[in-house]
Amino acid sequence: MTELAQDKMTTLREFMAEVSNKDYAESYLIAVLHKTQELFGYVPRQVMDEASEALQIPTAHIWGVATFYHYFNLEPIGRHTISVCMGTACYVKGATQVLDVLKKELGVEVGKTTEDRLFTLQEARCLGACGIAPVIMIDDKIYGELDAKKTVEIINQYRKAAAESRKV
Repeated sequence: MTELAQDKMTTLREFMAEVSNKDYAESYLIAVLHKTQELFGYVPRQVMDEASEALQIPTAHIWGVATFYHYFNLEPIGRHTISVCMGTACYVKGATQVLDVLKKELGVEVGKTTEDRLFTLQEARCLGACGIAPVIMIDDKIYGELDAKKTVEIINQYRKAAAESRKV
């Protein structure tokens, strides 16, 4: 583990020690999972094993809770999350083509993260921007009236910004 990861693990261990001393430690499982994701960006298996010991809960139970709730990520995610709206208006106006372009451009399938950990690609049921369909949301910013060219241009803007921030 890196030094940074060790610091995060120390913080998490302190949090788990605090809640495991309370009655009904299992009722703090969701809080521990939230803290884990806040620190690491996802819920690593190694942390589930450690939480299992600290809270006296089987790892299988922790895994079940972490996989039940959509909020928790079980793999590292990218710096930017791209959500492609697949709602009716977006679907009718070409969301599947936008998704295909993104899969090809990023080299990943839905639910996966690019090798450079810059992007995670996911689908969304509806982003509530039907008037400018088809849309994607990157982090919390909506981009609408997309076609293949616009979609690639947007992705390249994020790539350029990432490259520039590495130079600094």
